[in-house]
Amino acid sequence: MIGADPLDLGGRIALVTGAGQGAGRAIALALARHNAGGVAVNDFVAERAAAVVAEIEALGVKAVAAPADVGDHRAVRTAMNSVASALGPVTILVNNAGNAGPDIAMAPSPPFWDTDPGEWDRYFHTNLRGVMNCCHAAIPGMIAEGGGRIVTVVSDAGRIGEPRLAVYSAAKAGAAGFVRAIAKETGRYGITCNAISLSALEPNIDPDRKAAFLAGDHARTLTARYAIRRLGKPDDVAAMALFLCSDGAEWITGQTYPVNGGYSFAV
Repeated sequence: MIGADPLDLGGRIALVTGAGQGAGRAIALALARHNAGGVAVNDFVAERAAAVVAEIEALGVKAVAAPADVGDHRAVRTAMNSVASALGPVTILVNNAGNAGPDIAMAPSPPFWDTDPGEWDRYFHTNLRGVMNCCHAAIPGMIAEGGGRIVTVVSDAGRIGEPRLAVYSAAKAGAAGFVRAIAKETGRYGITCNAISLSALEPNIDPDRKAAFLAGDHARTLTARYAIRRLGKPDDVAAMALFLCSDGAEWITGQTYPVNGGYSFAV
């Protein structure tokens, strides 16, 4: 039909992790705008999740907050059950939560051989174990419903490697490998599993500070490494996530798509 939305989600129920701000928030709102039947907003900070729920409800779409640490399997299972009771079975899962954990801003670390092994787990906790926990909780319901979509946000650090981010790179590479394996296990059930590989996004800070940062020498040096001379924006990520959650991507699975302004290329 002329004018029909090719990205219509057909009333499916979505859960987006780390959706209280930044790319996760943009993804949750994009799904809501394209006929998700309901959106569950996960965030480690309950107040952030509640604020995004209010934005989604203002669009006329049902939404619930699902605050939890995705690295905690029991908490994820409880949140998934709560979402299913409130909205229905989750058949779209976007694993967006990441970086160095819920309360820690990621920054380059010392060379790997100078890192403290006791610090490694905070990178795996959210970036890898969190993805595994959410998939473990969501997939049985997707099978019961006859299909689903899983999208996991990874990083070019995991796809091509980044110096001084070796452990983070390992965690994100592990998540991408896990996506490929799960794609082979679940395809027969009508479930697709794909990953989005990011490079640097604009910082999630107040507009005045962001404008000053983007006008500064550090940002200019950073963006010179990109074919498209700017950092990523949350809506850049949301557009790809929306496509991979739609019927337009029903024959695509096990893939990792760079959304990175040309920071690196894939063949």
